[in-house]
Amino acid sequence: EVQLVEFGGGSVQAGGSLTLSCTASGFTSGDYAIGWFRQAPGKERETISCIASPTNSSFTYLESVKGRFSISRDKSNRTVYLFMSNLEPEDTGVYYCAWRYACSGAGPRVYESWGQGTQVTVSS
Repeated sequence: EVQLVEFGGGSVQAGGSLTLSCTASGFTSGDYAIGWFRQAPGKERETISCIASPTNSSFTYLESVKGRFSISRDKSNRTVYLFMSNLEPEDTGVYYCAWRYACSGAGPRVYESWGQGTQVTVSS
């Protein structure tokens, strides 16, 4: 069973930075992808970005974070990071990571296993 654990959420002021991490376990294949998502109160969950193993191909799907968020992977410990800079109040929400066999921008529903989520709050 695939398990994902996120860390790194917190409260920051607008313009600040946070780094989220997602550590995956419970599978042996080297071919997989980890995506990052977020859900603001009262809104649908949206796909932020994804990175694939072993190619390290990465994709940013959410237009509003391009140039501010980046994704990377540490293959040694199956951890994926989401670096978030120049944060805005609109970035507030619960951030999730999820596992899939390959990256997809088709929406959260195509991802199979999810972490518990971590809260990010950006104040103005």
